[in-house]
Amino acid sequence: MIQKNSQSPIYHQLEEEIKGAIQCLELVPGEMIPSEKEYTEKYGISRMTVRQAISNLVNGGYLYRQRGKGTFVAQQILEQPLQGLTNFSEDMISRGHKPSTRVISFTEVNADHELAAKLEVEEGTPIFELERVRLADQLPMAFERLYISKDIAPDLTEEMAVSSIHDYVKKTFGLQIQHGRQIIEASIAQKKEAEMLEVIEGSPILLIERRIILNTNRPLGVVRTVYRADRYKFRINLERISPVI
Repeated sequence: MIQKNSQSPIYHQLEEEIKGAIQCLELVPGEMIPSEKEYTEKYGISRMTVRQAISNLVNGGYLYRQRGKGTFVAQQILEQPLQGLTNFSEDMISRGHKPSTRVISFTEVNADHELAAKLEVEEGTPIFELERVRLADQLPMAFERLYISKDIAPDLTEEMAVSSIHDYVKKTFGLQIQHGRQIIEASIAQKKEAEMLEVIEGSPILLIERRIILNTNRPLGVVRTVYRADRYKFRINLERISPVI
């Protein structure tokens, strides 16, 4: 409730009230929130205060406005830290979401020049290509193409690919993932990517390519993942590096 004698500004208290309603699903994505007049009457505060709180929530991505209709709850954006080598399922579980995977295809292809170099195999070498959609609470978050060296995981099957490929390699061959190298860039959704992510073709997306390296210093695979830019963002903590004198 709003505490008018609190040191916290009233508009900030209202922001927290609305955020709390969104987080406990009293207000769900796509639902119109009460009008400024309703908030004014409910809490006995000025319309200017209500407007400031709502504007801050719109700017923060919690709400969005539709001209002539009202203000609605936005689909919440999931945040992933860039430190550490984690996978999609671990990230979703840590945020209280239920991850799942929908396999689109699992085939054997010949490595082109670029993939061969990244996997350290000869061009034309047979490799596995796995296409899958990664979901959180049944909502598509990412579309992933994973390329695996067949000589490292010769018996890999689609059933194994749905679960953890990392666990398969560890249990079968005793190999550990040592580190990863990734590149992030902005892009737009091509036809298939748009279909898999349920967005309009040409929508903004985040593209990440990750090269996964084993403890033998051999590449296990290359993962090319596109994320919905309206549902996903990445966070990185930066520390100032002191100049050498």
